[in-house]
Amino acid sequence: MGKNKIYSVHWLVVALLLNIAAQHSSADNHASSDPIGDAQQANETLDAFHRAAADADFDVYFALFSEDAVFLGTDASERWPVEEFKAYAKPHFDKGRGWVYVPAERHIVINDHIAWFDELLDSQSYGVSRGSGVLVKVEGHWKIAQYNLHFPIPNDLVDDITDKIKQFRMK
Repeated sequence: MGKNKIYSVHWLVVALLLNIAAQHSSADNHASSDPIGDAQQANETLDAFHRAAADADFDVYFALFSEDAVFLGTDASERWPVEEFKAYAKPHFDKGRGWVYVPAERHIVINDHIAWFDELLDSQSYGVSRGSGVLVKVEGHWKIAQYNLHFPIPNDLVDDITDKIKQFRMK
């Protein structure tokens, strides 16, 4: 490769690195000026989400999702874009039957207008479960972009449970 081509590649790499650094710096400048307030609002969104589910309040529950949200249920087949999840939940909520999950522990990490979380939940029906997902800030309000409900399996039970899942899938 000629000397001029090496310099061209070198300057291209330098320009790309400077561009990445500028974008990173710009993102840092737009970080929330109120991280405690954002964390409190994110917690309030998740608390309202669980409260609306327990109350079978369809309108409040689904107002907490972003337009392009996805709900991942406990079954591998349960990947519902929000409109499909609404269709699933509506008959249950119309009968006044929601689902009760009480947060026992929650962790939230916020970076500008995106937050990710995980929470341990108590349920009378299932015992301990875990919810995790992503929140996005839309017009000043935290919305659920993805919620993943799953059962944390104790390591001592993993082999038995995964064997049962394998057998079930072979049917």
